[in-house]
Amino acid sequence: MHQNVVAPPNDEELVDAVLGASRVLVAVAARSLAEVGEEVTLTQYRSLVVLASRGPQGVAALADAVGVTSPTASRMCERLVKKGLVTRRADRRDRRQVRVALSPAGRQLVEGVTGRRRAELEQLVASIPPETRAGVVDALGHLSASAGEVPEQDWSTGWDL
Repeated sequence: MHQNVVAPPNDEELVDAVLGASRVLVAVAARSLAEVGEEVTLTQYRSLVVLASRGPQGVAALADAVGVTSPTASRMCERLVKKGLVTRRADRRDRRQVRVALSPAGRQLVEGVTGRRRAELEQLVASIPPETRAGVVDALGHLSASAGEVPEQDWSTGWDL
């Protein structure tokens, strides 16, 4: 018996598929942030996610992770401290260094946005045929790993400073 063999997509087809999916994901992300839009900017929210996923860190490391300068990150952290979403403390090993961490209110904000995003994504993925789900999980896992993302289940649980 002769089976039809489907050729794997070329790079352009793969990029087109990822672009299409990214448009959907950006829309989902925007909707999930709508409720906190006045409370935090997109960069501030991304900083909260970095702190949730990677734990407390120095301002320079946070700046690198979100793609801003250290002075910009420092000002942003000051705003987040005033909003009660992060805490700042001197590093235990080097008192000259400042470490920032997610506060309980910051964690609650991230969890709320993530919950709204998860609920909408659950509805979307329900339409993916069961026989293709393993491939989607594998491909998206590779994409996330290549971008340096940390799996949600590995997120920090509020590491001590």
